[in-house]
Amino acid sequence: MAVLSSGKLTNLLRLADASGRFKMLAIDQRDSLRNALGNATRREPKDVTYEDMATTKALITEVLAPYATATLVDPIYGWPRAVKAIPGDVAMLVATEDTGYERAGTRGRKSRLVDGWSVAKAKRAGANAVKLLVYYNPDTSGEVLSHQQQLAQRVGEACVAEDLPFLLELVTYPTEEPSADTPEFARRRPRHTIESAREFSKGRYQVDILKLEFPGDLKYSREFHVGVFDGRERAPVYSLEEVQGYCREVDAAAQRPWVILSGGVDIKEFLANLDLAIDAGASGFLCGRAIWKDVVPRYPDLGAMRAYLTSAAAYNFVRANAVVERARPWFAHPSFVGWDEVRLADEGEQWYRRFGER
Repeated sequence: MAVLSSGKLTNLLRLADASGRFKMLAIDQRDSLRNALGNATRREPKDVTYEDMATTKALITEVLAPYATATLVDPIYGWPRAVKAIPGDVAMLVATEDTGYERAGTRGRKSRLVDGWSVAKAKRAGANAVKLLVYYNPDTSGEVLSHQQQLAQRVGEACVAEDLPFLLELVTYPTEEPSADTPEFARRRPRHTIESAREFSKGRYQVDILKLEFPGDLKYSREFHVGVFDGRERAPVYSLEEVQGYCREVDAAAQRPWVILSGGVDIKEFLANLDLAIDAGASGFLCGRAIWKDVVPRYPDLGAMRAYLTSAAAYNFVRANAVVERARPWFAHPSFVGWDEVRLADEGEQWYRRFGER
């Protein structure tokens, strides 16, 4: 049976709706957003300014955060304005990882933390939870895997010290394959996701919520390979039934409540992924680009951006929220069997034993 500190429990409850389902907005992207803004303004990414980034994030947050149970921001461009834009009844998560990664060998990736930022600072900034993104391919070298594991453990221990929930995002990547959009990598993706969920469910990492990729690529399934999502036909590598099995394996491996991420796919594909993940046991989503990415090409026309966000993007969010209505509440996860009997860390009992009735 799970044991939670009062701080972690209180904030976990804030991240979800009243039924325990996560409907969370991600607006912590940095390099990907910078590149998209560069395309929109016909500038090099390096010429995209702080104001470009902060203005875009603030507008997306202002319009879409009311549809969310929680909003994930970065500490550099997003948080300074998010504290005014996020409604009081919507929780705030703050990312701890720096954008990008350090190259290790020919294809390995090492995540890193934002310089000058910490879990303690996130708490003082008003965060209800902390998020860390870890790139993880189980087939990379032991040295790379060890670095990623130690980084996750370090942040997990800091979250315990600060009594904040720890949400860990796991993203795999190709090493031998030419790109992620290949049949070879599509075949390996399910095992990568399943093994990553199993590894970071271990107690040493102190993870409270796993943010996971969809364990497969529907564009390479027999039912959708003809270009259903993006118009491009691909060679199928598995059936939809097999993908459903991968989703169930992820749920079995994840010994923590888990949510699905979008990975930048279009909304049609994300909703299909979300539907299958919810069927398997996911407790919701933490999604960004699938919901709002089509607003970026409209920059710097803020009026056109707002019009898109209040119509198409809001509708995307409403549709995703509707799918999550049948998700498993996070406190109904097998690790919380007997939810009504879940004990806190006994702060009240300890206080009583120390001071007694007065």
